[in-house]
Amino acid sequence: MQTSTLFNKLSILTFRAFFGPFLATFFLTLFILVMQFVWKYIDDLMGKGLEFTVVAELLLYATANLVTLALPLGILLASIMTFGNMAEKYELVALKSSGLSLFRIMRPMLILVCILTLSAFLFSNYASPVANLKFKTLLWDVTEQKPALELKDNIFYNGIEGYSIRVKSKDNETGQLNDVLIYDHREENKGNTYVIRAEYGFMSKSANGQLLLLTLYNGDSYEEVAKNPRMVSNFPHVRNNFKKQIISFDLSGFNLTRSDENLFKQGYQMLNYRQLEHVADSLDQVKERKIESYLGYLERSICLTADSAVLKEPTSPATFGHLYDSDVNNIIIMAQNQIRNAKAYAQRTDYEDETRQKTINRYRVEKTRKVSLSLACIILFFIGGPLGAIIKKGGMGMPVVFAVIFFLVFHVLSMSGEKMAIANVVSVHTGMFLSYFVLVPIAIFVTIKANQDSALFDAASYQKLLSKIPLIKKTVK
Repeated sequence: MQTSTLFNKLSILTFRAFFGPFLATFFLTLFILVMQFVWKYIDDLMGKGLEFTVVAELLLYATANLVTLALPLGILLASIMTFGNMAEKYELVALKSSGLSLFRIMRPMLILVCILTLSAFLFSNYASPVANLKFKTLLWDVTEQKPALELKDNIFYNGIEGYSIRVKSKDNETGQLNDVLIYDHREENKGNTYVIRAEYGFMSKSANGQLLLLTLYNGDSYEEVAKNPRMVSNFPHVRNNFKKQIISFDLSGFNLTRSDENLFKQGYQMLNYRQLEHVADSLDQVKERKIESYLGYLERSICLTADSAVLKEPTSPATFGHLYDSDVNNIIIMAQNQIRNAKAYAQRTDYEDETRQKTINRYRVEKTRKVSLSLACIILFFIGGPLGAIIKKGGMGMPVVFAVIFFLVFHVLSMSGEKMAIANVVSVHTGMFLSYFVLVPIAIFVTIKANQDSALFDAASYQKLLSKIPLIKKTVK
């Protein structure tokens, strides 16, 4: 009864001790990954005049895509810090002395980690594809968005289709544009046939915001009226002076247009587990049909006659000699052409088959990733919890170092295995679970050592072990 009460209290305490570091690490990791995304696409976002809601929506979708990557690191660091604090304050010693094993002490947190693992899989299977679809669609729209209208001194601005505008200087307080020069290029391949120059001007938007109004003062315009200047000896033109002139520009091209999400719906990152498997199986069937078509082509194009030794009625040598003497050149040329065609077709088929297999691997890699990233939460928990009990250090010092090291090992091996799986160097399951071949033995080892209260990181124990070696013992003396 006392042990059960102690276990219930232990569950509450471990939940409280685990949740704080887990949430802090999880959101910090998400923030770092989002900042990495911002720096990656900073050139596509700057100078577009995007509204805050559009940028916030883009960051929200990017954050949703990074949840499954930040979750394992949060569990790893939180488990190291929780058990490190418990070991540092001798709480683990007290619990073990009361009859609780390390596995039973870890059970409340293990239940929570299993719930998080299942939640991570469900999130990556249902929420991530939707977030990926909306993210890719919005990112495409943002990258295709024209830069915001911004005139710089003595630099031609060509953002408005059909016009090239240059201002000598701009007054930031009044908005006055001095010495405005405009080239009208709306008619292609006509050159600078229509030019406007004004002493100064002002920019404003129309009431509906769809037009940009450029009001010019004290200027003149020059226009060549010849339909084909190359066919005439003189060049008639029209020159006008004006006190005030208003030019309107269409701003509809500067508005963010939303693309149809169905255009991006078949990407491998936009599908759930069943959809990925269905697409991969369909591509496998297409690949098999292509191979069957290739083999049928070889059978039709390259036909080997039976050996003369098995012919029922052997033909006389004179007949063969006459045929050889008359048609040998044509036969050799036809055979060479046929072999060249077959070789080219084989090379093209091999390249198409390799490309198609890489596409199939991408779909199967994405499908397996949903499982591998989710199970990583459990594997890293069985590394972090026992490791914290062994190092006996809490806080943000040593636990952070170990967490970063093991997470880098996991991430590097996962990325390397994924690339090898896509390139068809190894099987998809081998590549996607490559990190497990390294981390699972480590998890088993540190769990056993922590359960045995082994001094795995105690320097004194290693010095004592090394002192027993004769050569090192003499050196120490």
